[in-house]
Amino acid sequence: QVQLVESGGGLVQAGGSLRLSCAASGRTFSMRAMGWFRQAPGKEREFVSTINESGGSTYYATSVKGRFAISRDNAKKMVYLQMNSLKSEDTAVYYCAARPTSYGSRFPSEYSYWGQGTQVTVSS
Repeated sequence: QVQLVESGGGLVQAGGSLRLSCAASGRTFSMRAMGWFRQAPGKEREFVSTINESGGSTYYATSVKGRFAISRDNAKKMVYLQMNSLKSEDTAVYYCAARPTSYGSRFPSEYSYWGQGTQVTVSS
């Protein structure tokens, strides 16, 4: 079992930055790929970024590439999403997710565990 708790969301002006954190429980955290997804009102949940079990491989959605950075600290069981140059279209609830394999995925259905989400609002 893995439990995930996100934090770090909030209200920020366009062009600003936020750092999301995801605290995980469970002994197999270091063996799991992790992902960040987001869901805006009236829209489907969409992929943002994923990182493999070691942190050596990352992948980003085209819409955030060059602005967002995912990282992890396996000793602390933490995953982070640094978000820079935020835009109004980044406004959404952001979710942390864990999947039962070591390599990442951009498909929500391939993740087994989800956090409760943290709201990010970017004002223009």
